[in-house]
Amino acid sequence: MFTIFFIPYAMSNVYLSLGSNLGDRKRNLENAVGEIGRCCGEITACSSFYATAPWGFLSSNEFINIAVAIRTSLEPEILLDTLQNIERNAGRQTKSQNGYEDRPLDIDILFYDDKILQTERLTIPHPHLHHRLFVLIPLAEIAPSLTHPVLQKTVFDLLPKCPDHSQVVSI
Repeated sequence: MFTIFFIPYAMSNVYLSLGSNLGDRKRNLENAVGEIGRCCGEITACSSFYATAPWGFLSSNEFINIAVAIRTSLEPEILLDTLQNIERNAGRQTKSQNGYEDRPLDIDILFYDDKILQTERLTIPHPHLHHRLFVLIPLAEIAPSLTHPVLQKTVFDLLPKCPDHSQVVSI
């Protein structure tokens, strides 16, 4: 007779920002959420859709953005690789080297538990999240009391201090 020991993987709470401004934007986001649930972990929350103007570049293509919360056992760099694969499968070309551009899908890791991480490929928390209303408003819908581990402010408290004044409209 033998004993089987089950050692569970550590689960982490992760918050993502998703955006799309090419093709069927809502469907791109819905498909991405499905793929994230299939490949990355359990979806625990998903915000409403928000229409936003492009940020950081000029384009006539409006974005739709959402925030998603997941529970995952994937380590940050493995999660990043998985999310980038989901982006590529949605038609995303390699990340732009010369600024921002139109894209069918963009997925950013905003928070990974309360980790503070900076590698060559990944910075957590996302270094610009508190400067972007299109990130903060959907995130505040699903996690208003989430505390930024560097700034020591909740998502809700970051909103009025955000320097971005662009229009973010729930659709």
